[in-house]
Amino acid sequence: MAAPRDSRPASSDGHEAAEILERARASVDPELRAALDTLPGSMRRIALYHFGWEHADGRPAAAHAGKAIRPALVLTAAAALGGPGARTTAVRAAAAVELIHNFTLLHDDVMDRDTTRRHRPTAWTVFGDADAILAGDALQALALGLLAEDPHPASRAAAARLAACVVELCAGQHADTALERRGPAEVTLDEVLAMAEAKTGALLGCACALGALYAGAADEDVEALDTFGREAGLAFQLIDDVIGIWGDPHRTGKPAGADLAARKKSLPVVAALASNTPAAAELAALYEVPYEKEDAAEIARTALAVERAGGRDWAQGQAADRMSRAMYELARAIPEPEAAGGLLALAEYVTRRSD
Repeated sequence: MAAPRDSRPASSDGHEAAEILERARASVDPELRAALDTLPGSMRRIALYHFGWEHADGRPAAAHAGKAIRPALVLTAAAALGGPGARTTAVRAAAAVELIHNFTLLHDDVMDRDTTRRHRPTAWTVFGDADAILAGDALQALALGLLAEDPHPASRAAAARLAACVVELCAGQHADTALERRGPAEVTLDEVLAMAEAKTGALLGCACALGALYAGAADEDVEALDTFGREAGLAFQLIDDVIGIWGDPHRTGKPAGADLAARKKSLPVVAALASNTPAAAELAALYEVPYEKEDAAEIARTALAVERAGGRDWAQGQAADRMSRAMYELARAIPEPEAAGGLLALAEYVTRRSD
């Protein structure tokens, strides 16, 4: 169900989101660097490499540390419900969310055997599996430590919520790996949607909820913003899965069709497999045979089968539907369009991106 047309904030042209993300990065990076500096040398080296701030040999680097979407959601939600002062006091919570996000990236790269992230070799390919996993564990501990040491009155509730979110993230990743072991015909669309909400939607929802907590918002507004973030997160994952198949490798930093080569049961693929079309049968047959090497022609054939079976159109339509639900929840929590504009700009940014 969508919010009434006149209660929605105005659409953003993308410039507002870019400015919000830039401000969030500027606010949160010093807190992140200070936290990473407390790590033992071996863990600090891996973490700084992962964030793009050092080369593998310890020399300073200028690679970017990600788009800062999640900390931006924390800070923007806090300001929307509590004013500019709430944004300032929520910086530590925003950093904690970004640390948790990067903990999941370090672990996911190991489990998925991804070799590239942010246009650089992944940490496990440089330092090994064990060191990358341990660095991720250290980031999770740092995140919860930041909140435990925060004197803000909302920090205890925020820490509990973030800890529960980590459990949900782990459950989502476990479901993902379990689904990958099953045959193409054995996976349902509902299962993959539930997994995507846990893996992606949960942390975006938590980020919005933490911002609301730091603004002193009412419980119903905290929950509405959590749902807003979850729905926007599902839209984000749907678009991310589309990019994982059809994205430009020069913009994504990953090989073309990497998800197909890995036989990932992404949302467009599972939707295509469930379509009961000739293209679905072709796709199922292709997915039954693992790639022995990178074969651009075979990947292109598989991508075409997903598209002919309706997987791409379904994912894009479902992303729009999830965004409509997100907007409804946003309007419930923040009915004033001007106050909600920053959150809308971020939600539109993540679902309109192409990399």
